Amino acid sequence: MSQLIVSVSGIRGIVGETLTPAVVLQFAEALGSYLGQGSRVALSRDNRPSGTMLGAAAAAGLLSVGSEVVDLGIATTPSVGVFVRENKLAGGIQISASHNPAPWNGLKLFGSDGAVLAPAEGKQVVNLFQSQAFRRLQPVTSRSWHPVASENDPHSPLQLHARLAATQANTEAVRRKGFRVFVDANGGAGGPLAVHLLQQCLSCMVEGIGLHPSDSFAHIPEPTAENLAEIAPMVASKRCAVGFALDPDADRLALMDDLGRYIGEELTLALCLEYVLRKSRGTIVVNMSTSRINEDLARQYGCSIYRSAVGEANVVAMMRQHQAVLGGEGNGGVIDPRVGWVRDPFVAMGLVLSLMAEENRPLSTLVDALPQYVIQKDKYEVDPLKLPALYESLIEKYPDARVNRLDGLRLDWPDRWVHIRPSNTEPIVRVIAEAPRADQAAELCQLVGASLK
Repeated sequence: MSQLIVSVSGIRGIVGETLTPAVVLQFAEALGSYLGQGSRVALSRDNRPSGTMLGAAAAAGLLSVGSEVVDLGIATTPSVGVFVRENKLAGGIQISASHNPAPWNGLKLFGSDGAVLAPAEGKQVVNLFQSQAFRRLQPVTSRSWHPVASENDPHSPLQLHARLAATQANTEAVRRKGFRVFVDANGGAGGPLAVHLLQQCLSCMVEGIGLHPSDSFAHIPEPTAENLAEIAPMVASKRCAVGFALDPDADRLALMDDLGRYIGEELTLALCLEYVLRKSRGTIVVNMSTSRINEDLARQYGCSIYRSAVGEANVVAMMRQHQAVLGGEGNGGVIDPRVGWVRDPFVAMGLVLSLMAEENRPLSTLVDALPQYVIQKDKYEVDPLKLPALYESLIEKYPDARVNRLDGLRLDWPDRWVHIRPSNTEPIVRVIAEAPRADQAAELCQLVGASLK
């Protein structure tokens, strides 16, 4: 049987095995106890079939400790963060397993600032869950549960989020171009918001697949090159200027260009960074596994860049520490503090389209003009208890590398790097390498992987 995964990225498990309604109810009780009696808490889910069942359990847990539940229904993860912050709620729960396969689901917990709970805060919730020290009350009236307005209402999470995301784009320039855009929402939560933002706010013409939430995915959820092999060519065949691919809860964005090439997730942040730093110089924060293209761009614009441990909460904490203008992760997650403290593909869509409009160049040429590196991502099943000894052996094996132990082990050379760390979301160890050429990145991964086997 699999294990329940608890980390700064949230809580995940296989439904019916480690993630049951009883577990969800108790985690919701723990969050409600942590936030305090009478706290107003947003509750949302992505399109997974198990979301209805787990959502009912989460609502029951929150109500049982005296919280008020604001039910957003199906909504994207960044929309939950935006809604919590803009409506001054105490916190939120998003029920989603992000890119994990359909049998999985999970909970992502938010604080009053609309950000995922920081590690120290999340640990308090976990401690409450483990100790079962909940502040249960007498039965609470049904008035403590409030469904929100439909997506057609200006105050809905969808319209609120779309308006805020559009404010960071050059809407006039994008509207003048009248871009045709392809969206692969894969039947997830993000389709309606993407269509509304692109059509109503940015005057784009939208083609796509899976634009309405469904109880099944059109393809394997994670927006990788392999999973989008049949999707990327559609961007060119439909004569679209860009293709946007979302994961089920819509907090990651992979790009496909006008030639039908899979561009991927790593360059999403780089292209947004290119646009933002032209307008406003400032500090950037990325995680330890994110492409060094972002370092090159920060250096080009004379800006500082910092690397945090992997995990959205870690990136956000360092962004706040350094008052960053933009941050994110190499999984297509762009964090713009002007809109919210959550990875936000909808902000990213507007920024990428604005760059294309202002440059008056197709996405393919903008991508080719970026510094060129190749990133390789492998994963291995390794007992985490063996990792410290493996790290020491790698340090000894590569004495010329610069060593960073902030998150697992990262080894840096002048033109390449490799990062080894246990996953926050799956029971695996990730090995990620980047170098100027594909064979160099693959060789780094293979050499390290051989030590892990």
